[in-house]
Amino acid sequence: MNATTFDAGFRLRPYLLEAKYEFLGLLRTPSYVLPALLFPSLFYVLFGVLLGGGRGGGEAARYLLATYGVFGIMGSALFGFGVTMALERERGLLVFKRALPVPPGAVLVAKMVMAMLFAAIISMMLAVLAASLGGVRLAPLQWAGLFLVNVLGTLPFCAIGLWIGVHVGGQASPAIVNLIYLPMAFLSGLWMPLSILPAIFTKLAPVWPSFHLSQIALRIVGRDAGGSLAMHFGVLAVVTVAFFVMARRRLADVG
Repeated sequence: MNATTFDAGFRLRPYLLEAKYEFLGLLRTPSYVLPALLFPSLFYVLFGVLLGGGRGGGEAARYLLATYGVFGIMGSALFGFGVTMALERERGLLVFKRALPVPPGAVLVAKMVMAMLFAAIISMMLAVLAASLGGVRLAPLQWAGLFLVNVLGTLPFCAIGLWIGVHVGGQASPAIVNLIYLPMAFLSGLWMPLSILPAIFTKLAPVWPSFHLSQIALRIVGRDAGGSLAMHFGVLAVVTVAFFVMARRRLADVG
């Protein structure tokens, strides 16, 4: 091992350790891990397989595979960032971590990696259910595309969760996250197609980042409502940067 490789490994070690313990900590928190991993799969089986079988069969399963993937990763990112950051800030853990000999961004990187890991698990669970119970057949590149959309799609919701976590108290954070998460999911067409809702919902849907992410996922399975991919990616990028910058400014004042 040369000096450059050793130095790179040494620099990465704090980030990897922080991410490891963040992930293990959440795995040992049933109130987070059970809803985050089980709800998307249970809802998919109920609405995409059992109830969807009589309404378009595989088409319903295909549509909800894309949208429930977005629904699942939204929850893991918003709760993983919003609630844990609020609790750590309220308990003074962020101030304590600043005194430790670790890079200042290690905490944020660890939470982001944690959200991506949970997103990967959720995506794979839904893929197995869709292929085995829902009768969904996709090309290998489509499966890979959905996986990447779910994993990388956590970023804007990590930023929103971070913004929530640095502004609200630990006890209030779960309620605030739910007030944002659930209406956003419904108004974005994640639970049912917007085409069966009043027209006003379709007109307002582009306001929500979850709509743009779901349209990218739906484009992969051939069920999107049209529109420019560049616009969808652009909106998600703007949301990610804007909320991260606002949260970072607030975070700098903590302690």
